[in-house]
This record gives sequence, structure tokens and C-alpha cells, in this order.
Amino acid sequence: MADPTTATATQLRNIEARTGKSLAAVRQLIAARGLAKHAQVRTMLMEALALGYGDANALALAAAAQDATPPSADPLDAIYLDAKAALRPLHEHIVGAIAAFGPFDTAPKKGYVSLRRKKQFAMVGPATRTQVEIGLNARDLPADPRLKASPPGGMCQYAVRVAQAGEVDAQLLGWLRAAFDAAG
Repeated sequence: MADPTTATATQLRNIEARTGKSLAAVRQLIAARGLAKHAQVRTMLMEALALGYGDANALALAAAAQDATPPSADPLDAIYLDAKAALRPLHEHIVGAIAAFGPFDTAPKKGYVSLRRKKQFAMVGPATRTQVEIGLNARDLPADPRLKASPPGGMCQYAVRVAQAGEVDAQLLGWLRAAFDAAG
């Protein structure tokens, strides 16, 4: 029995020989029609190229696989994407300033990075296209207009938004240091 990869390659070569369409030409056909969903692509290939369900399905999968971009090894690439890409240097500046306190672990999440010692002490991630939000897991910080209290039961007790590196000042670093120290 042939391995699945070899069988699929043979199937795709046979489809190309029958239809006269290369995989690149099929991808152009899909793009020209503006189709994104697999079932729509498969149905269109069945109709446009007179393919059976199995051949159209294999061709749709092959075209989609070739379109897929490989995932990045750096989780910040997914967090600071497109319009938020300009915020990445600010994120790195903030985390770099915190690194001066001592060792800690980072745990990337979907939309932010959790900073941890024995427990989470802060989280850093884009809040808007122009601001990074820093969540602080610290108790009893003094009231300040920059410091927004979070609802009880949340991941952090406070949040601060910054738009530029100059806002990472001694006051903010003091709050971050208090959270860092409290996390053990």
C-alpha cells in the first residue's frame, strides 16, 4: 500500500493531466472567484473542472495548504500583527525595563503576554492600535489617575495604558516592582 503523501501527489498529477490546470492555475481560479470556505471551493472545482467529489476535495486541500503561511516561532508576531505592529518596540521596552528587576517567566497568550514568578505579576499586550496595556497584579497601590482599578476577580487588580516609551517612568516602574516583589 502506498503512503498517503505519495498517493495524494499521484492524484494531483492525474488531475492536472486531465484538466490541463496546474495547482498554481487552480489557486488563481479560486482567488479570482473570491472563495475562502473549503466547501465553496470544492463545489466550484467540481463544476468548473468537471471533477468528482474526491478529486475536487483533494485539489481544494492542496491549494489551501499551499496558501497557508508557516506559523512564526515568535509568539509576539501573532500578538503584534498588522495595525498593532508598531507597538511591538514599546512592548519590548516595557519587558526590558522589568527584566532589570530579576528573572521571571513569560507565558504568551492569544492577545497578551503573562509575566510570572511564582504567580503572575503583570501582563503586557496591545490595548488599541496606539496603546499597550500593562495589567498589574498588586494590592493596595496608591490612587493615581494613570492607574485604573480592574473589577474584582480579574486577572490583575490594576491596568495602565502607555503610548510611548517615555511613559515607562519611575512611577510605573515602582508599581511594576511592587507587583514583581509580591509574586515571590
